[in-house]
Amino acid sequence: MATLSHFNLSWMILGLVFFLLGAVAPQAEARAFFVFGDSLVDSGNNNYLATTARADAPPYGIDYPTHRPTGRFSNGLNIPDIISAQIGQPQPPLPYLSPELNGQKLLVGANFASAGIGILNDTGIQFLNIIRMFRQLDYFEEYQRRVSALIGVQKTRQLVNQALVLITVGGNDFVNNYYLIPYSARSRQFQLPDYVKYLISEYRKLLMRLYKLGVCRVLVTGTGPMGCVPAELAMRSTNGGCSAELQRAAALYNPQLVQMLREVNRKIGKNVFIGANTQQMQMDFISNPQAYGFTTSKVACCGQGPNNGLGLCTVMSNLCGNREQCAFWDSFHPSEKANKIIVQQIMTGSAKYMNPMNLSSIIALDSMA
Repeated sequence: MATLSHFNLSWMILGLVFFLLGAVAPQAEARAFFVFGDSLVDSGNNNYLATTARADAPPYGIDYPTHRPTGRFSNGLNIPDIISAQIGQPQPPLPYLSPELNGQKLLVGANFASAGIGILNDTGIQFLNIIRMFRQLDYFEEYQRRVSALIGVQKTRQLVNQALVLITVGGNDFVNNYYLIPYSARSRQFQLPDYVKYLISEYRKLLMRLYKLGVCRVLVTGTGPMGCVPAELAMRSTNGGCSAELQRAAALYNPQLVQMLREVNRKIGKNVFIGANTQQMQMDFISNPQAYGFTTSKVACCGQGPNNGLGLCTVMSNLCGNREQCAFWDSFHPSEKANKIIVQQIMTGSAKYMNPMNLSSIIALDSMA
């Protein structure tokens, strides 16, 4: 556990990083930022849980400003960190379970994400004690009560209404549920097209609950190209390339997610939910890594076995010398450099990547409201 002085130093360093990131980005009025989802956006909640889904040991965090592991599944910054800087926050929201999240820090927002979780409650059961989506939303209700005690109910409602929300969930429902083992319970219950429909219907319920809790701007990311991550290349590669079955799952799921978001927005009568096509964003640099300054998109920086795609990233793993050259940090998670590319598309990407608009357009619209 870091000492208080180390914690303060960490935030001073990260604050400088945010200043430098913000200096090259369009400045926006800071708004609260809330994060929900899985390991792609977990900033350390699982550090406080009895679970195997953790990133609190080296070499995780090797390129983070403090060069120490934080619980982020990255060599450095993750997607919420980078978005936080882009929207003008002085620091990213703390993990909700962090004992440091109190007082004025609550007004920045909170990160409720937990590695290993999915849309379904039975996803990630092998990880034991993780914060499933229903519990993340329970914590968001608790958060609002805590902030109301600090600044009052009306100002809390305004803070939540004006906030930006990011939710990243769904990939684990395939890799850590449906395809976790041959003849899994869900694969026996559903054919893949029916399973996708079931996931979408359950996700819709979660998003409607989130909307009823007062949020008005929600970035919803799809799954990445699940069959192309180093773990799947190592275990399920089709003729040396991406896993055809997992790519089929992503191709079924992501368009239906976008369609569901459109339908929900139509029902609500405004564009609350913004779809981010992270499958296409990642396929760009997976299919042509050299164009983005990578030397490989098939081999993880940290890991072991084929493609460095087997097992966990630990101090005993193979570790690349230059993380800037790898699109993937570990067997499942993009590197910091890849995360920056993804966020750039979230900020300024065309309709190919963002539906119905990108985050820069949202910021511009909301600033005129």
